[in-house]
Amino acid sequence: MHTHLIWKSGKREILYKGPIFDVAKVERTSTDGRCAPFIEVAAPKWVTIIPVHRSKEGIPMVVMVDQFRHGSATVTREFPAGVVDEGETPKEAAVRELLEETGLVGSRVTLLGEINPNPAFMSNRAYFYLIEDVVPQAKQDLDENEQIDVLSVPLEEVVEQMGTGIYDNGIMMIALGFFMREAKRRRMTI
Repeated sequence: MHTHLIWKSGKREILYKGPIFDVAKVERTSTDGRCAPFIEVAAPKWVTIIPVHRSKEGIPMVVMVDQFRHGSATVTREFPAGVVDEGETPKEAAVRELLEETGLVGSRVTLLGEINPNPAFMSNRAYFYLIEDVVPQAKQDLDENEQIDVLSVPLEEVVEQMGTGIYDNGIMMIALGFFMREAKRRRMTI
């Protein structure tokens, strides 16, 4: 169908090898014979988890984390998230990351969707999971340089505020979009 748009990959050279991603230069040739170098960011697979529960009053709540983000030099409010470790499935990573960052476990894990975060130059996939009826099980087990506050936020506030202020993270907007599609499919009330 789109075979005329597929560029063939040639020589690949790692320009930078880093702790969370590598940068490569890849030679590619178009179907009409043009050849050019392109930059590719090779990152591991990511997972983002939307942990939900109801308050004592029956209000739908989402567990979120506040943390300092070095790229923007600001504190952001996000769904728990992290990378998929070597030998681990995205679902296993979602359950592990939720437990490590929040100390919570849930009763049901649902894949909401997966995407390429930016196909223009990134080669990885991001996976989004809904984990329902979360309850405390352990203390946080954070990575060496993580500093995270955990809080429960009314789902209505998250929907209203996403993309503004402290909720300024594009991947979280994507996660919320996947969640909203699932909520509509299930006819969930927000």
